[in-house]
Amino acid sequence: MTMTGEEDAAARGGPLWWTRWRSAAFDWGLGLVSAVECAVEGVPFARDAGIPVAVGIVFGLLAGSVLVVRRKWPIAVVLVAIAVTPAQMGFLMGIVGLYTLAASELPRRMVVSLAGMQLVGTLIVTFVRVRQSMARGTSTMGDWFVPFAAIATSLGLTAPPLLLGLYIGAHRRLMESLRERADSLERELQLLAERAEERAEWARGEERTRIAREMHDVVAHRVSLMVVHAAALQAIAPKDPEKAVRNAALVGDMGRQALTELREMLGVLRSGGPRERSASVPLVAVTVAAVMAEGEGLEGPSLEELEELVGQSAAAGMVVELSVEGETRSYAPEIEQTAYRVVQEALTNVHKHAAGAKTQVRLAHRVAEIAMQVENGPPPEVGSASAAGLPSGGNGLVGMKERVVALGGVFVSGPTEAGGFRVSAVIPAAA
Repeated sequence: MTMTGEEDAAARGGPLWWTRWRSAAFDWGLGLVSAVECAVEGVPFARDAGIPVAVGIVFGLLAGSVLVVRRKWPIAVVLVAIAVTPAQMGFLMGIVGLYTLAASELPRRMVVSLAGMQLVGTLIVTFVRVRQSMARGTSTMGDWFVPFAAIATSLGLTAPPLLLGLYIGAHRRLMESLRERADSLERELQLLAERAEERAEWARGEERTRIAREMHDVVAHRVSLMVVHAAALQAIAPKDPEKAVRNAALVGDMGRQALTELREMLGVLRSGGPRERSASVPLVAVTVAAVMAEGEGLEGPSLEELEELVGQSAAAGMVVELSVEGETRSYAPEIEQTAYRVVQEALTNVHKHAAGAKTQVRLAHRVAEIAMQVENGPPPEVGSASAAGLPSGGNGLVGMKERVVALGGVFVSGPTEAGGFRVSAVIPAAA
């Protein structure tokens, strides 16, 4: 399993400048081998220079041990290797130091300059040593061998570590870039997940509001009519048994209609339950909530039922009149449902707060919009609004406005100069 850059950096931890303990152990091992090599090569150097052998060995140990700091100061290692080249020592230090320098983050001009210095130094020393060997007669090769040996040796000690270091450095930088991209992508995905959770929570809140508004419209209107009919039934039962029977039948019909609509909404909630429980996947929860918020899966009322709605209020004793202007046509389901609910809630408010008041319902089909208005006059008697004991939750007007504004429409409500109340709404036909 691979690790991102942040996890990899957290997993590291070595002494001093080393990122890992194994890297420190490896460098110390290289430094030890290089020190031993330089110490051995320091013996002939001391004899040729006419100094004590012990001095040559100590000098070799000190020079070779510089390889330990190759990761921290690669330039110093290469410079020391170039400095001890005339003494014919530090071959391992030169090769490893040049590789480390090429693989580092130093500017390429500096790397090429130091590599060129080491190449020239090795070339000159090798040329002189081979020429001295031929002058002493230890080699019987021709004059061509001197430059050939110098060039081949210098290139062999310089080119391979330089090219390998450049390749490893480029590969390392590529891997670091990929780790940084992986870290950035992980952070972006985490941010998207957090935003998706927020959107899901918002969508769930919107869905709860929509369901509460829908249930309020269904229950408030049906039950209000049932309470009005029940009160009328109680008043007329001793005087007009036939009318009492009709009112009782209306109460039963309205109760069944309310139950039917409630079952439809509860059916949607049950079908959406498993999907809502899958909120651990934020984007799916958002999609489900958004689809439910649009009303899919719930067949709501339409404008064709508006006349029946007004008739139910008239049957409950309200003096109500419906007028339709313009050419009747069909609209999107959410538009027709919103228009129906506005009229329904407005009539419910008349039953609650202005029982017995004359009410006018107007519906206008226009070119690019549909308008509706429910206006009632003042109630005939003060206190008649409470005669049936109808409670008010205070959410009817708020729910109507939310519905209309959600479709890009305009909603206005308020008392009239005559002492009544008016509810007006305009909804774009292409909402």
